Amino acid sequence: MSIEIKGLTKQYGEMTALDNVSLEFEKNKIYGLLGRNGAGKSTLLNIITNRIFKTSGEVLVDGMNSQENDKAISQIYLMSEKTLYPNDMKVKDIFKWSQKFYPDFDEKRAYELAKLFELDTNKKVKQLSTGFTSIFKLIVALCVNTPYVFLDEPVLGLDANNRELFYKLLIEKYSEEPFTVVISTHLIEEISSIIEQAIIIDGGKILVNSSREELLQSGYSVSGKSADVDSYISGKEIIGEDTLGGLKTAYVMGKPRADMPESLEVTALDLQKLFVKLTNTKEVK
Repeated sequence: MSIEIKGLTKQYGEMTALDNVSLEFEKNKIYGLLGRNGAGKSTLLNIITNRIFKTSGEVLVDGMNSQENDKAISQIYLMSEKTLYPNDMKVKDIFKWSQKFYPDFDEKRAYELAKLFELDTNKKVKQLSTGFTSIFKLIVALCVNTPYVFLDEPVLGLDANNRELFYKLLIEKYSEEPFTVVISTHLIEEISSIIEQAIIIDGGKILVNSSREELLQSGYSVSGKSADVDSYISGKEIIGEDTLGGLKTAYVMGKPRADMPESLEVTALDLQKLFVKLTNTKEVK
């Protein structure tokens, strides 16, 4: 049980949005699909769900070719940045109709979540702020109960409290009844503790497809007095530095020395720093 993407390419004239992408979304796993704006994240998810057509390649959902295949697509729910619901439809009516298209949609739970987020279900889509628009789409995503849920920039417009509530509810749901979640975002720091597998895409190509733990073990950060840090990192591969007063933190690829100076503190690598290093064509300091 998985979604297999084989040699997927999407071209718009001379522009290549996806370039021979192959990967697999396994059953019951949380993925981070990470990339800068325009990297190809939304294009990939839209092709998988038949919202746009590929130039070449193949998408298999549980072994079924997804193209124009209602049975395959019914296994997936995509929450996209675009709001595809009618502007004049009330939120409560969206909950009602969601059950028609997704038979396992939990309408009772949707109202419970609406109350938690303080979402007025009597409001029409066009009356909602950007944040509440994201909230109602997230509620649907958390209640459809499909095997595969794709979340494309899910926290757009949400304040810190609502973002934290969403992540908490997502983990609770996943813990109670695991499913495959793909979170497509450029906000790396917020989801770094949630994801199990990180897929980094840039320029339509997959740069990294690795477990979060393996990525974080590929480097480390070292902190201390600026002079001590500078002496230690000389000749090493540095992906970033932060300085505050006379103190410095450097982000280093590789393994720390066994005989680390006592004046320096070693901690785990920052996933966002690694992401910036891999996707930025400019030198990172």
